[in-house]
Amino acid sequence: MSKTKDPKRLAFAICEFLKASIEDGTIKAEDAEGMDISIACIGEAFGFDFSDAAQTKALSIKPATLSGLFDVYVNAASKAADAKTPKDATADKAKAEEFKAQGNKLMADKKFKQAISKYSEAIALDASNAVYFANRAAAYSQDGDHANAVEDSRRAIEVDPDYSKAYSRMGHAHFCLGNFAEAVESYESGLRLDPGNAAMKQSLASAKARLAESGVEVASSSKKSAPANPFAGGMPGMGAGGMPDFASMMSDPNFMKMASSMMGNPQIAEMMKNPAIAEMAQNMMKDPSKLSEMMDPNMLAQLGAMGGAPGGSGASGEEKKKKKKK
Repeated sequence: MSKTKDPKRLAFAICEFLKASIEDGTIKAEDAEGMDISIACIGEAFGFDFSDAAQTKALSIKPATLSGLFDVYVNAASKAADAKTPKDATADKAKAEEFKAQGNKLMADKKFKQAISKYSEAIALDASNAVYFANRAAAYSQDGDHANAVEDSRRAIEVDPDYSKAYSRMGHAHFCLGNFAEAVESYESGLRLDPGNAAMKQSLASAKARLAESGVEVASSSKKSAPANPFAGGMPGMGAGGMPDFASMMSDPNFMKMASSMMGNPQIAEMMKNPAIAEMAQNMMKDPSKLSEMMDPNMLAQLGAMGGAPGGSGASGEEKKKKKKK
């Protein structure tokens, strides 16, 4: 930052600006006293008395004002920037294209890190070109950095939402990360812009296949790990571990209808002759949370020995009597 040749005069001009701001109402009346103190402090720090007429004559920049000089500078700087922008922008774009070409050559030579560097230089000169971000995304993917490839693809899409190759790059990066659903979404977006792209269609098919495989694997793995306890793996509509929302179940008319139907089942009637089960049923009607007792392994074993759950394969008491007579 350049240093002024006359700091005392600049400080005096600041004090003049503050004083004028008090007088024209820019600074509120209730803040005027505090600002007068600030003006005195600035004068003391820079070695002048703002109220001294001789010093005012020597240091004041009137009839010019600090705010006026500031406006002149801002306007001049803006015009200067506008005057040189077209030429500089054209030069920057040309140089950026050179860096992109160098990056493409490095990609062909499988020098991916160097290619990333060249594409970065191109972006530094012209961040309005989606191709540079998409190319760098490809370089990141080739270098194994798929997370950055996703980010660069996203930035390319922000710059140009109609650039189909950016969606293809994003799809590939997501695929390599195992994000198959996101890969499918990216490829489908790209194909909406470029429906005839055979490579993207093939990539979409692969992503859909892997997504389907991942779903099958999840389902099959859950079957393989199914626990011996039929209630432990969870039941549809129930909480973790298969435990239901008792209050909701007991207030559900469909559940109560099913329960009444079950009580008319001969197997259930036979089971209810067991005093322990009968007592448990009575307790459950009073307090639905008592159903958790049915999860006890010993009780489940008793149920299995007596014929199992409703609809199970165990024989009823009447059937056992018939077998004994044979």
